[in-house]
Amino acid sequence: MFLSVFDMFKVGIGPSSSHTMGPMVAAARFLDLLRGSPFQAHGLRASLHGSLAFTGVGHATDRATILGLAGFAPDTYDAARADEALHSIRQTCRITPPGLPELHFDPERDLVFDYGPALPGHANGMILRATDAQGDVIVQETYYSIGGGFVLTAAELENSAADKKKPRADVPFPFETATEMLAMAKQSGLSIAAMKRANELRFRTPAELDQGLARLWEVMSACIDRGMAGSGILPGGLKVRRRAKGIHEQLQAERGLNMQAPHTINDWMSLYAMAVNEENAAGGQVVTAPTNGAAGVVPAVIRYWLDHVPGAAPSRIGDFLLTAAAIGGLCKHNASISGAECGCQAEVGSAAAMAAAGLCAVLGGTAEQVENAAEIALEHHLGMTCDPVKGLVQVPCIERNGLGAIKAVSAASLSMRGDGQHLVSLDACIETMRQTGRDMHEKYKETSLGGLAVNVPNC
Repeated sequence: MFLSVFDMFKVGIGPSSSHTMGPMVAAARFLDLLRGSPFQAHGLRASLHGSLAFTGVGHATDRATILGLAGFAPDTYDAARADEALHSIRQTCRITPPGLPELHFDPERDLVFDYGPALPGHANGMILRATDAQGDVIVQETYYSIGGGFVLTAAELENSAADKKKPRADVPFPFETATEMLAMAKQSGLSIAAMKRANELRFRTPAELDQGLARLWEVMSACIDRGMAGSGILPGGLKVRRRAKGIHEQLQAERGLNMQAPHTINDWMSLYAMAVNEENAAGGQVVTAPTNGAAGVVPAVIRYWLDHVPGAAPSRIGDFLLTAAAIGGLCKHNASISGAECGCQAEVGSAAAMAAAGLCAVLGGTAEQVENAAEIALEHHLGMTCDPVKGLVQVPCIERNGLGAIKAVSAASLSMRGDGQHLVSLDACIETMRQTGRDMHEKYKETSLGGLAVNVPNC
């Protein structure tokens, strides 16, 4: 198993990695399929299923699908161009993807929200079709958005279980469990970050790796800054007011006061996370960490470390991200990072585990302490449901990221005060998350059919 740090952390757009970025990526893959097809397409159709249907409007899945079919991609997304393209498509019912002829596509008729049973492979399913001049389907593919911007076709998803039985990845440290990770660290004498770096260098140069890591933090940090400066009402109809700017102004005004309470540091952590997730809810540029819904936790903990912890060095940000990616890869490989699959424990829980591990590493923790920090953070998110009100990544998601960051810092601190020995292993915790997600009722897994989503007024 090898998941790159650039698989776990992707530059993209809000509000959702699985519901916005995933469908956009799927549409791009379908365009590639059409470009290689011997058939002449005249029109396009799309149907959204399961969670993509139930919470698709709140997550802008319809918009993402249309723009994806028009050739837009998450990592190069231009909001102004996207608005122009979307307006034109709605007016003309014509779409012109790069490298393909003009195609008929009526958003009102050719994009269907199917509220029936979910597709068999995953809760986030979509079917894309190309039609001929008579309206008959000539090319069709089923895609599943499995969380964090990862997309698989139906065939790829079916084969993914068999992939776990394939030979290990051709990297220096091919750990697939936390137990293997610790054993390899002990045998090699390397940190988790160093092992992860060695694996990454199997596929890219040191300069490419360092530049890529720097780019990730650049986008994360800029997102925090934009979030702390933004104001107004978030889109979607809930009329949620952006709060990060006001909180930041209050905290700035209180700096240096003798009466400042020690627990105010928690407000700084929450501020940084909420700033990111308000930007995400507004459709801004974020980094999946490991998802958009949990995008605030890792950046918040890094900013907390840099701005509030004595001795923090920006040169160690790469080690933080590499360590966090190693833990996130274990969560994805052995359980899930998808709220539609395992609830919010898989999103904010995994993010907190990643952030706790990264912080512990840059604070000088051993591999055992890093693993312990991740376990503590994940353990205390187990069972958390994903029940976004009105299908929007706003309530409870924005504040939940703030609390996830606080838990991550606490987990790292607790672990640093021990020797890494503990009763529950990270592997056991990840397996528990998988089992809990399997047993969790679907109404608590990003469908907005239960929990807060039905007990809080939607307007």
